[in-house]
Amino acid sequence: MKRIAVLTSGGDAPGMNAAIRAVVRAGIGQGWEVFGVRLGYEGLINEKIIPLGARDVGGILQRGGTILGSARSLEFKTEAGQRKALRSLNQFGIEALVVIGGNGSQTGAYALSKLGFPVVGVASTIDNDLAGSDMTIGVDTALNIALEAIDRLKITASSHQRAFLIEVMGRDCGYLALAAGIAGGAEYVVIPEVETDPEEIAASMAKAYEHGKAHAIIVVAEGAKYNAVKLDEYFRAHKERLGFDLRVSILGHIQRGGSPSAFDRILASRLGVGAVEALARGQHGVLIGQIKSAIVATPYPEIAGVKKPLDMRLVELAKILD
Repeated sequence: MKRIAVLTSGGDAPGMNAAIRAVVRAGIGQGWEVFGVRLGYEGLINEKIIPLGARDVGGILQRGGTILGSARSLEFKTEAGQRKALRSLNQFGIEALVVIGGNGSQTGAYALSKLGFPVVGVASTIDNDLAGSDMTIGVDTALNIALEAIDRLKITASSHQRAFLIEVMGRDCGYLALAAGIAGGAEYVVIPEVETDPEEIAASMAKAYEHGKAHAIIVVAEGAKYNAVKLDEYFRAHKERLGFDLRVSILGHIQRGGSPSAFDRILASRLGVGAVEALARGQHGVLIGQIKSAIVATPYPEIAGVKKPLDMRLVELAKILD
C-alpha cells in the first residue's frame, strides 16, 4: 500500500474534518501518500483529487462542515458512473479509499467494494441511523445544538405562557428528536417510528397546564407524518376547541453547523485512525464504527441497506417523564 484517498459524502456532520485529519495523519504515519477527493463521489468521477499533507489538515479539528466538500451524484448511482470513479482512482495510483458519511455514502462505498476496490467506511451522520455504530460522527453536536435551542425557547415560552413546536432534523429517524425531547424536558415528542394523534398532543399540553406549567414544548422530527407545519395547521384549524396559542420553530440545517463537540472530535479521530489501521492490516469492505466504546469493523454486507432501529426504551422513557 502506497497511496490512499479520503472523501466525505452526503449531508455534512460536525466532526467530519476531524475524521479527515485523522485519516491523513494516520496514513502518513504508515508511510503512505494521502489524497483528498473534493465534492464526494461527483468529484471522484470528475477527478477532483488533490494531495493532502499533515499541514494541509492543520487547524481543521475545530471546524464544522467538511473541507473536502460534499455533493450528490446521480451518475455515481449507475454502474457506468462507478466504473468511471474507479478509473479516476487508478489514474492517480490510489490503492484504497476511505469514505466518511452515512447510509447513502456507505451504500456507494459498498458498490465500489463489490467491484473489487478496497474501501473502508467511517460512520458519520447526525441522524444516528447507521447500523454498525452505536453513535455516529456529528450526533452529539447536533443534539446539543437542538437542546440549546429548546432551552432558549422554553424561557420565552414560559414568559408568554405559550406552547412551542420545535422541529429538528430526522427525515427517516427520530433519534435526534427523541434524545433532545428527553434532555430538554419536552411534554411530547413526535417521531417517524411511532404513529401520533394530534389529539394526544393536545391532551399532553392540557395536562402540562393543569399541572401548573407556564409552557408546553413539543419536539418534532421533520420526517414524522405530522411534522411541525402539519401540526401547526391542525391546531390552527381547531384553535377554538383546543384553546392553544402555538409558535413554531424549525431548526433545519442550523443543527449541522458550528464547531464539533469534544465527543465528536474524539470519536471522529478514533474512527479515522481505525479506518487507516484496518487498511494497514489488509482489511477492507467494512464500516468502522464504535460499539460499546470499542472501535469495530463491520463487513458491508451486514449493514448495507440496514437502518439501525430506534431504541424503543427511549420512547418509553419519554412517556414516563412527560
